[in-house]
Amino acid sequence: MKTFARILMVLAGLLTASLFFLPMWRIDLVAPQYPDGLGMYIHIDHLEGVKPGDLKNIDILNHYVGMKPLPKPEDMWEFTVFPIVVGVMTVLAIVFALIGRPALYLTWFVIMSVLGILGLYDFYQWLYEYGTNLDPEAPIKLVDEFGNPMQYVPPLIGYKQLLNFEVYSYPAIGGVLLGIGILLSLIAFWLAYKTQVKHKIQLA
Repeated sequence: MKTFARILMVLAGLLTASLFFLPMWRIDLVAPQYPDGLGMYIHIDHLEGVKPGDLKNIDILNHYVGMKPLPKPEDMWEFTVFPIVVGVMTVLAIVFALIGRPALYLTWFVIMSVLGILGLYDFYQWLYEYGTNLDPEAPIKLVDEFGNPMQYVPPLIGYKQLLNFEVYSYPAIGGVLLGIGILLSLIAFWLAYKTQVKHKIQLA
């Protein structure tokens, strides 16, 4: 059981490392003028269109409603910090697996859970900034029936109607694998802890 727990921790680290190759989040926009939809993958160090030209078309739409252009890697500190964090946590998972102490597995789980919450909060702040800090000179003025400025904030997760666009936001394959990895670390802790307790009882 202890060996199996170690294997689970190594898998947790490898699944975390998948973020170096796979997108962690996806945003889709569907509207009558874009029947095939527009999509954007969010990686830990850059943005990528689901289809060629998607990022360019999203930027054009952003311009019309007064949103800032999509950020380049050098525009966001997250694109520099996230790869470092992912690399460190991947190495820690493997090191903790080699050491084999349940407390370390739990520590890794807690750190990753906190980092995940902070990451989602930072993502929401990014969406909120882009959807509320609109250019007043934009070609299309987003105002309600009383003439007050409207927000154009995409959903953090789930579905939202923005003008004639249906917007969907959800974890991509890398984000799903990361979630599985975090869950595996908790299972590894529980298995290793049970083995440790059983061993102490046998020695008593």
